Amino acid sequence: MTNYQNQVAQALLDIEAVKLQPQDPFTWASGIKSPIYTDNRKIISFPKERGIVIAGLIDLIKAQYPDVQAIGGVATAGIPHAAWVAQAMNLPLIYVRAKPKDHGTGKQIEGALPAQQKVVLIDDLISTGGSVLGAVKATRAEAGDVIGVVSIFSYELPAAVENFAAAQTSFASLTNFSSLIQVAQQAGKITPAELQMIQEWHQTLA
Repeated sequence: MTNYQNQVAQALLDIEAVKLQPQDPFTWASGIKSPIYTDNRKIISFPKERGIVIAGLIDLIKAQYPDVQAIGGVATAGIPHAAWVAQAMNLPLIYVRAKPKDHGTGKQIEGALPAQQKVVLIDDLISTGGSVLGAVKATRAEAGDVIGVVSIFSYELPAAVENFAAAQTSFASLTNFSSLIQVAQQAGKITPAELQMIQEWHQTLA
């Protein structure tokens, strides 16, 4: 299996899906001040980088979850990647809404999901894991057997490890915080001093 960690990290930096501003931090929705901001939705507009990500996700799923029977996309950012992966792997596709529809049949899961079908869910990134674990819960409530979660990027937060363990769910990511900031420093996108600032910020979240 190809090691995609640095390759995907470089791709995310090249298309500015990830931005690093240690001197002028971003504010996350949670209110946390962060030197890093990730917008993996940008990947869909870049065929070359998109191809790297899809190939990586396929390799990762084959290596970690060879028994997979269906691919699920987590709304909304995980859906396009899940669709491309499902097509390439010739597998059924479902997607999971953040909440049930407030009309019609009130479905939260779109597509056909036979009972006990082994599903791998795809999301664009994992911070604490809250949103994707909501999708895991919804899928299991419909008798789907979620055997794992894969993402393009992980912030490597201890909270995610704890939350996935509590949900008895395994997860894997193509690249992560550690790989990305090292690639950024090597590419001259941040200075050694800025690298240290970002690492120190990350440690405060542990």
